[in-house]
Order: sequence, then structure tokens, then C-alpha cells
Amino acid sequence: MEFVLGGIAAIGAGCFTNPLDVIKTRLQLQGELQARGKYTIHYRGFFHAFYAVAKADGILALQKGLVPALWYQLFLNGVRLGTYDFAEKRGWTKNKTGEISTPKCIIVGAFAGCAGAYSGSPFYLVKTHLQSQASESVAVGFQHAHTGSFSALKKIYQEGGIAGLWRGSCSALPRAGIGSASQLLSFSTCKEYLETYEVFADRPLLNTFVSAMVGGVVVTLCMTPFDVVMTRLYNQGTDPQGRGLLYKGVVDCFSKMLRTEGIHGLFKGFLPNYTRLGPHTVLCFVFWDSLRGIYYKCINKEHIQIKS
Repeated sequence: MEFVLGGIAAIGAGCFTNPLDVIKTRLQLQGELQARGKYTIHYRGFFHAFYAVAKADGILALQKGLVPALWYQLFLNGVRLGTYDFAEKRGWTKNKTGEISTPKCIIVGAFAGCAGAYSGSPFYLVKTHLQSQASESVAVGFQHAHTGSFSALKKIYQEGGIAGLWRGSCSALPRAGIGSASQLLSFSTCKEYLETYEVFADRPLLNTFVSAMVGGVVVTLCMTPFDVVMTRLYNQGTDPQGRGLLYKGVVDCFSKMLRTEGIHGLFKGFLPNYTRLGPHTVLCFVFWDSLRGIYYKCINKEHIQIKS
């Protein structure tokens, strides 16, 4: 049940934050492997990108890739949050005195994130392809010309088989591991601190909100460079043998980006990434806490009724 609750919570958050994900993807692909000032700028920053996308492709283009994005959230966070909750309840994230253990939280959080990201990788692949598709006037990155989620999955499978559906998944592991570990650790630590010192004693949801905001800041700082690399690897075109046209892998992508775009290239889309991850983290954890509260109340109520 922990896996189901985590997945539903993430889907609820994803519905609100997908437009920010579209903007983040476009900004991360803009000026790919080109030095600053040497490429056409279609998106002059975070707010202008919203206007440019809506003007060129219509307001609904801001929800491109929503279907695979929600499926990805279901797999990613269903597995991630479910695994972390499973470990937390069994004391695997605490030391002998019952306090949160930083090393254990990092290990459990990283493992949970990697497992979730790998399981949902095909949907992230399709999501990235669809979110990058645009009219010629504002197109960035490789254009895959898919007509929908199902046709994209079918086309990728026909061209590359099962392996093709998991193309780029190796880049998802460091992103998910570092992102999940930093997010869950900062969230759990902040929440435990607030509960211990009863900062919001009568407002448990405010505890979750503040802790999630802290988690959102930490995860964005740690994850953005890996997020940019992941977007580039997932979106690049492939040759007839299924090899990437631009990058051989994670290390090659980092190396080429640093040489051509500099350190700035690794933090492209930082603002939309935070404005997406911040609210997404808050909504996801608030939904997750609320759903768990409702679930356990129902379980306890049934248990009392059975006893009586």
C-alpha cells in the first residue's frame, strides 16, 4: 500500500507542475553544445519561455508530455516513496538510539531513487521527446516527431527493442540517487527537528510544508547538473545501431558540455527546475502525508471494530 500511496501523491503533484517541466526541458536543450552568444535564443529566460511556447504552439503545449510524465511519477515515486517508507517503518534509517542516521538515510534514499527512476525510465524517455517537440520557430534539441505517447513507445520499441526503451537510463541513476537521497534526508531531518521542538505543534501539515520546501531547495542544488545531462542523453537522436549522435554516455556528456558551454551549461533551467521541484516536493509530500494519515485512520478504525 505504501507504493500505491506514494505513486498517487506524485501523480497529484505532477498535474500541477508539468508546465514547469516543459519549460525546464526547453531551456536545458537550448544552445546544446554551443558557446554562449553563438546560438539563436528562442527562450529569453523563465517567464519569456512560457510566452514563447504558448505563442508558437498554443497554451495546451505547456502540458506536453503530461501522460508519460504522470506514468513516470507513478513508477518513480511509487517505488521511491514506498521503498523509503518501508525502510523507515523498520528502523533502517535510524541509529541505535532511535535518531535519524544521515548515512543510512542517504543509502536508503539513493537506493529507493535509483530503483524508482530505472523502473519508470521508458516513460521519462517519451516525456522528454514530447516536451521538446515544438514549431520550427522555437524548436531546440533533436526533434523526434512523435504523434503521441503510445506511438512514441511503439516506435522506440520497433527501432531499438526493449533496450531502446531504457536508452539513457544510466544517466537517470546518478540523478535519481543524488536527488532522492538529498531530498528525503533533508525532508526527514527538518521534519524531525520541527516535531522534536514542537515548532508547529498543532499544525502537522505545516511541518510537512516547511520540511518539503527545505527539501526542494536542497534537491535542486544537488540535482540540476545531473538533470541537464539526463535531458540531453534522453533527447539526443540515435544512429541505425541505436548509438547516440552526440554523446556516448554520462561522462562524455559532462565533458562535452563543460568544454563548449562551461559550468553555466550544467545549471541551465535552474529556476524552472526549482519552481517545479519546490512545489512538486511540497505537493508530493503533503499529499503523501495526508493519504497515509487517511489510510492509517481507516486501518485503525477497522481494527477497533474487529476487536469490539
